[in-house]
Amino acid sequence: MDKQQSKKTGHLERHLSLNAWGFIAICLLALHALPWFAPDLVHTMIMIFIMAIMGQGWNVLSGYAGQFSFGHSLFFGIGAYTSTLLFVKLGISPWFGMFASILLAILIGLFIGYLSFRFGLHGPFFALIMLAFAEIFHMLVMGWNWAGGAEGVLIPLKGNAPAIMQFSNKEPFYFLLIWLTVASLYLVWKMEGTRMGLYLQAIREDNDAAEALGANSLKYKLYAMAISAGMTAVGGTIYAQYLLYIDPDTTFGIINSVEILLRPIIGGPGTVLGPLLGSLVLTPLAEITRTTFQAYSGVYLMIYGALLVAVIMFLPDGLMGVVKKVMARIKGKGVRP
Repeated sequence: MDKQQSKKTGHLERHLSLNAWGFIAICLLALHALPWFAPDLVHTMIMIFIMAIMGQGWNVLSGYAGQFSFGHSLFFGIGAYTSTLLFVKLGISPWFGMFASILLAILIGLFIGYLSFRFGLHGPFFALIMLAFAEIFHMLVMGWNWAGGAEGVLIPLKGNAPAIMQFSNKEPFYFLLIWLTVASLYLVWKMEGTRMGLYLQAIREDNDAAEALGANSLKYKLYAMAISAGMTAVGGTIYAQYLLYIDPDTTFGIINSVEILLRPIIGGPGTVLGPLLGSLVLTPLAEITRTTFQAYSGVYLMIYGALLVAVIMFLPDGLMGVVKKVMARIKGKGVRP
């Protein structure tokens, strides 16, 4: 009976696995066809993907490693300003500027991470450190005339110029972001099953116990910080080149930190698909509420707050928690004799 049950379970898991890959393939095909069938949705999908990539960056540090950050707009702003200033002031293509922004974000992230983790800062203390650095950079850029100051930087439009990440329509950004999102999902999925991923989850649950089992918590937290900073900087670079305008408030502002962390929290922190699922729900909601309540400043943030409270109260594991429960029920029904 046990062997028969085990065989049924194995067949079901393989079947579910094949179905999952088939579903992923169908979703990718549908996404690639969307611009021709629903062109009005392209802008919203671009913003969904940008926020999903940055949410995934936050997820690595805060969801997997358990180091809650309230200042990821720091890395978003670094990505946006580094690539933009290199292009506007020095004529360097944003494709190269993106790698420079990733490197700079990683270096700054490692500096902050070492200062924090070396002295055991975590929880609300680490969150405040991240917030403080984001605000420091916010004020520095605000008063830096070479970087545009409070007025920001307008990126000159050169027409259809793929070499400098400018296109005559939105579709190239859309397709680029599909595959950047897929790459971010794949990176975290592969990381989750590695020794590093397991150590990060152990550190999140109990730092001292993880250290006792041989995990070098400082090293792995810094790894998580580097990955997190780099991924968020990518989102900042694409955002700047897509909208062709940046300023201190829309990059380093605290609202961006809230926007970034809400996606994985709503979707399910510490899960591969959580940031994407959260972005699919929140980004259209943000677009709708901003348009509907544009005469009432801050109303959409109140809606965000109410939604966050509701999720914490009724869905502590996020939307992915609901998905996992449904999948568990399907598996449970499938293995019954």
